Amino acid sequence: MSRSSGSGRGGQNPHGLKQIGLDQIWDDLRSGIQHVYTRQSMAKSRFMELYTHVYNYCTSVHQSQQPRSSSAKSKKGQSMGGAQFVGLELYKRLRDFLKNYLVNLLKDGTELMDESVLTFYTKQWEDYQFSSKVLNGVCAYLNRHWVRRECDEGRKGIYEIYSLALVTWRDNLFKPLNKQVTGAVLKLIERERNGETINTRLIRGVIDCYVELGLNEDDPTSKGPTLNVYKDSFESQFLSDTERFYMSESTEFLRQNPVTEYMKKAECRLMEEQRRVQVYLHESTQDELAKTCERVLIEKHLEIFHAEFQNLLDDDKNQDLARMYNLVSRIQDGLGELKNLLETHITTQGLSAIEKCGDSALNDPKLYVQTILDVHRKYNALVLTSFNNDAGFVAALDKACGKFINNNSVTKTANSSSKSPELLARYCDSLLKKSSKNPEEAELEDTLNQVMVVFKYIEDKDVFQKFYAKMLAKRLVQHNSASDDAEASMISKLKQACGFEYTSKLQRMFQDIGVSKDLNEQFKSHLKNSNEPLDIDFSIQVLSSGSWPFQQSCTFVLPRELERSFQRFTTFYASQHSGRKLMWLYQMSKGELVTNCFKNRYTLQASTFQMAVLLQYNTADSYSIQLLHEHTQLKMDILLQVIQILVKSKLLESDDDEETLSASSVVKLFLGYKNKKLRVNINVPMKTEQKQEQETTHKHIEEDRKLLIQAAIVRIMKMRKVLKHQQLLSEVLTQLSSRFKPRVPVIKKCIDILIEKEYLERVDGEKDTYSYLA
Repeated sequence: MSRSSGSGRGGQNPHGLKQIGLDQIWDDLRSGIQHVYTRQSMAKSRFMELYTHVYNYCTSVHQSQQPRSSSAKSKKGQSMGGAQFVGLELYKRLRDFLKNYLVNLLKDGTELMDESVLTFYTKQWEDYQFSSKVLNGVCAYLNRHWVRRECDEGRKGIYEIYSLALVTWRDNLFKPLNKQVTGAVLKLIERERNGETINTRLIRGVIDCYVELGLNEDDPTSKGPTLNVYKDSFESQFLSDTERFYMSESTEFLRQNPVTEYMKKAECRLMEEQRRVQVYLHESTQDELAKTCERVLIEKHLEIFHAEFQNLLDDDKNQDLARMYNLVSRIQDGLGELKNLLETHITTQGLSAIEKCGDSALNDPKLYVQTILDVHRKYNALVLTSFNNDAGFVAALDKACGKFINNNSVTKTANSSSKSPELLARYCDSLLKKSSKNPEEAELEDTLNQVMVVFKYIEDKDVFQKFYAKMLAKRLVQHNSASDDAEASMISKLKQACGFEYTSKLQRMFQDIGVSKDLNEQFKSHLKNSNEPLDIDFSIQVLSSGSWPFQQSCTFVLPRELERSFQRFTTFYASQHSGRKLMWLYQMSKGELVTNCFKNRYTLQASTFQMAVLLQYNTADSYSIQLLHEHTQLKMDILLQVIQILVKSKLLESDDDEETLSASSVVKLFLGYKNKKLRVNINVPMKTEQKQEQETTHKHIEEDRKLLIQAAIVRIMKMRKVLKHQQLLSEVLTQLSSRFKPRVPVIKKCIDILIEKEYLERVDGEKDTYSYLA
């Protein structure tokens, strides 16, 4: 640009600004810039001189010889002369200066290789970057005004001076050297992977340069690099090198070492690569690098991991299992096979543990439940610690437990899938019943929580409910509960697990016992007030018939000695509650007899049936069983069992063997009876009673199930109105699965019953479709 020769008249230079040509300032400015690029220290005053040169030049008034039409128009199309154009010439000279500086610099680096090229490149880059920032400061006025305006008007190829310096480096030093430099960086990284110590500052310097060079050329004013140089010239090559390196290393290592050692190696390598990003790579590489390493180190060897997983489970190598989980969980959908293997393994372990117990588990609820709990405890701890309580592994544990608890050698021997809930209920009974082995409250609570773990997996929860209710009823009636708090706690746990309906009958039993206590108090005070006390101590429990699982008593004639108390209470109760009928459960009743016929005076705790037989001996010492049958009206098979127990207790004696007693056998009172205890409990359960009880329980379960299935079908059909057979089946199964698993033939039978009862009908002309009849 030639110097302007305006005469400085007011019209052309109204503000009286100086006219300064570029040649006037350039020599001094250039020597100052050279001074900056040789990294010599500079006084503040000298920096200000250079800044002032640029400022003076940019603010001086020039008349343009050839105005650029595009830039010389204002928005309204008027020509804007003067200071509008000042800057372009200075910008060009700065650009040429930087280019010449770098072309000369390149000569020193062209022949260098490996670390020497890195040392050269990083040193020169640091100096150049620093100097360019100083130059940017010197040219701050040019950046703020001329450069910004040019950019605003959309002119391409104009940058702020620091960015210009970067572009010039990219074109004149980076492009000729980047293959050498990147190659040297990759070699250095490989040496570090092989265990050598390297100068990481060299790599960091190169990476910082590559990142800095990523200018957004479409928008020169945008802040921050775009990473395109870093990604294209370094990262893509680095990732493919990484893949190649680990592919070869992992294959070789696995050939020579066990999988457990390989997993430790893989873990270390993944951590090393993570640290590598932190130390000298750009953070954006983290995810891609991790994916590449995981693909090569883990995903490619998944089959080997799966095979080893089973061995680790067999050998209880929990630490190695945790390591494998942590590695494989990095792979998308990689854990599926491990979950399946775990489920199969736990199922097998559970089945074999129960099988080892043999037939004894069939009649030993404690052994059976403890065996299940041991397996669950072991694998629950494994899932918790080694598999981080991962939802998929928890589900695998649950499925496996469900399988081996509901279907194992014990259920097969008993030929009934409902054996597990029955044994669990019997185990609860042994915990909650009074005995010398009752644990402390806290320990008992803990054991009940364990019971609930097994209960969760039981399919036939209705079977458990029936047996539990039966046993709870006996404990309450016989005042045999170890602790009311423990009983209430267990009911509350069942209620939480299965809802209010499941435990409503159990809770009503408790209420009945409370009501009976009050009733006994009232009866005692009634006797006191009547001035006709009973000659025996008498207490009673009145139970509401719908809530208690007891059968009505068989035929029986109450002994004369008990008749009066029976009559008195019946009259009293009728006066309190009109319209209620008492049904006496003699088989559940018991009492105490005091003997006067033996050397010592004994108190016998006996069932009502035993009392009826023994009281006959107040009138004679010897009876035939037929005669006892006539006096007591007891069924012969029950009477025989009662007498067998009394013969076994040595209170009665017979010439016939106790196992072969019959109606014609004669039974005498054994006057030589002796016992170390003065209070003797002879009230032991009878075998047929137990067997019969089990049979009736199972029979009731089947009947209850049919009613539940019918109720579910009616509920579903009432809501749906019309439904296909298959949909109806699946909805019934879903609704009842929390109580039990209905069998499909039974559901079909229930549908037929409801069609007969006219709740449903088959839809004409449509196969397998039902509609609801309101």
